[in-house]
Amino acid sequence: MNNSFDQEVQQLYQKLIDAWNKRDAEGMAGLFTDQGVQIGFDGSKLIGKKEILSHLVPIFEEHPTPPFIKKVKNVRRLGNETAILHAIAGMIPPGKKEIDPSMNAHQTLVAVKNDDAWCIELFQNTPAQFHGRPALVEEMTEELMKDGDSSSE
Repeated sequence: MNNSFDQEVQQLYQKLIDAWNKRDAEGMAGLFTDQGVQIGFDGSKLIGKKEILSHLVPIFEEHPTPPFIKKVKNVRRLGNETAILHAIAGMIPPGKKEIDPSMNAHQTLVAVKNDDAWCIELFQNTPAQFHGRPALVEEMTEELMKDGDSSSE
């Protein structure tokens, strides 16, 4: 994943993570296309910058949202101006020092290039609970603690 294409898509994802970690609803919503979709950890589906923004503002104002620790697993080109990124993510709740495994997630981002700028067409944050397979939860948590990153690259 060292080519420019992959790096640009990873930078877009990093901007999204940074906006979440800074609790910046406008910064997050602004990364999406006009009809971009965000599917949250709780299954909520939001379409468009305005709806995403109106959903995020109260979350950041009313809840102590933990920052993401993430690791990009792969970036795959789907065309000249489209890509899909898969990452794993965890969160360290406020006042804690360890990742809470119940908050682990698979994150999928579909990016499109519009007028020489990358935007998010879809971001999905899916819980990674691996029901009945606690070893997989532990494995993901250990990978994030060892190799995960929460800061700008």
